[in-house]
Order: sequence, then C-alpha cells, then structure tokens
Amino acid sequence: MTRIQANLFLLFSGAIWGAGFVAQSTAMEAIGPLWFIGLRFAIAALVALPLALLEKRQAATPLPRHAMPNFVFIGLALFGGAVTQQYGLLTTTVTNSGFLTGLYVVFVPVLTVVFLRRRPHWVIWPAALLATFGIFLLSGGALSALTGGDMLTIVCALFWAVQLMLVGIFAPATGRPMLLSMTQFAVCAIAGCVLAGLFEPLSLAAIKGALPQILYAGVFSSGIAFICQVVGQRYTTAPQAAIFLSSEALFAALFGVLLLGETITPVGYVGCAVIFLAMLAVELIPELTKKRREAAKAAV
Repeated sequence: MTRIQANLFLLFSGAIWGAGFVAQSTAMEAIGPLWFIGLRFAIAALVALPLALLEKRQAATPLPRHAMPNFVFIGLALFGGAVTQQYGLLTTTVTNSGFLTGLYVVFVPVLTVVFLRRRPHWVIWPAALLATFGIFLLSGGALSALTGGDMLTIVCALFWAVQLMLVGIFAPATGRPMLLSMTQFAVCAIAGCVLAGLFEPLSLAAIKGALPQILYAGVFSSGIAFICQVVGQRYTTAPQAAIFLSSEALFAALFGVLLLGETITPVGYVGCAVIFLAMLAVELIPELTKKRREAAKAAV
C-alpha cells in the first residue's frame, strides 16, 4: 500500500467518525454512555473477528510474544478516549466537542517528541496548527466558557493521541492490524459493559431506542473506521495520520447540515478550506522535498 492510499484510508475513517458525532449525540437520549460504548464495541469486535481469523491463517510469522499486552494497552487508551468523549457530550455542545477532540492533532507530534524522541518532518508543526485553527473556524470562531464536558473532551483528545501513537508503534511491528483492531474493541466492550452493569440501568426499550445509533457506531464508527485507521497507519506516521483523521470535524459539520438541519457559517467554510490545506501540505511537501533531495544526490 502506498502512503497516498494509506492516507485515503485515514480520510475515510474521518468521514465515518464525522457522521458518528450525530449518532453519539442522539443515542444518549435513550441509553447510558457506558452501555452505548460497551454495545458498540461488542459489535465492532464481531466485525473484526473473521478478519482477524483470516489474517492469522495467512500470517507468515508467529505473533510476537509481547504483542497481545501491547494491544490491550491500545484498547485501554481507546476506552479512555471513548468514555471521556461520550460523557463530555452530555454537558458540552457538538461544536465544542468537535473542536476540542481535534486537539489530538497537536498532542500527537508533541507526545512523539517527548516520549519517542522522534523528530517529525518540519511540515507537521505548521500543518497541525493549521488543522487546529481550521477546526476552530469550523466551530464558528468562538467557544463558550469551558464546561466540565469541555474539560473531559480535552482529556479525550489526549487519550486519542496516545492511542494513535501506540498504533503507530505496534501495528507495523506485528503485521496483525486485524488482531490489533479486534483486541482493542474487545477491551472496550468488556470494560464498558462491566462498568455499565455496575452504574447504569438497562432495559429492552432503551436498546431499541438507540439501536440504529448503536449499529452505526458499532459497525462503521468503531469497526470499519478503526480498522481503516490501523491499516492506514502501517504505511504512514502517527503525526500525519492525526492530520488526516482531524477531517472528522469537517465531516461532522457536513453531516450536521445534511441530517440535523444545522448550518455552516461563512467562517466555517474557511475552516474547511484550512483543514484541507493542512492535509495537502502533509501529503505533498514531504514528497516534494524527498524528490528534491534525491535529485540533488543524483546530480552530485
């Protein structure tokens, strides 16, 4: 898979997650946050299971000894992000949630430098700032005073950044993206259902009321989108992946218009353009500079 194809996978994930904001914001009218998380990821694990079994049969090398514990850590990071985002949506707006969740675009390169001692391509820093600014404009260019839900969503962005960074480390090393996906989904499903059983009531009527959202979030937002993320990240870097996945805010606004009758302000359209500019910069500039270096070496 080429880097362009990998980034298209990540862009597709962003589109699915953008539509998922609608499902997440409406599901809690019928069901609790923890049950929603547990059930959606249980469905996602079932989606990934046959792919993981097929991958196992076709694997040329055995699974590394420490792979499963690493996959569980990724699942815990994913669960932390899912819980904080879902609870944050109870007391913040979708606009604020979209912007604040997008802060992982900035957190990923920072964590990469701090913990991995890896210096990303210089374009990542201005592109991350551009993408964050674009998300801010997409939110209308003004945020209300931070609420408890806003603070939870900032913590969510940190969890997403950790998950992205860990996937970037362990997915290429193991060559088992489907097993990684299924494992992280199973961790979220088990943790969500156990905690929900302790703290949230559940009824058949609640499940029926939120069933369309649970199915969309389980099959598409959790299953297909995260699988695309894991596959795509095998062929690109975590900071670049964060830029492309940040398009979820753009798609959230678009689906809000189509499905909820929301409107995008003129400054919001500017934000859309800024986000795509950041994505194009991440895609094109490394390739152009690489070709220039190769041409310079060939001329010597």
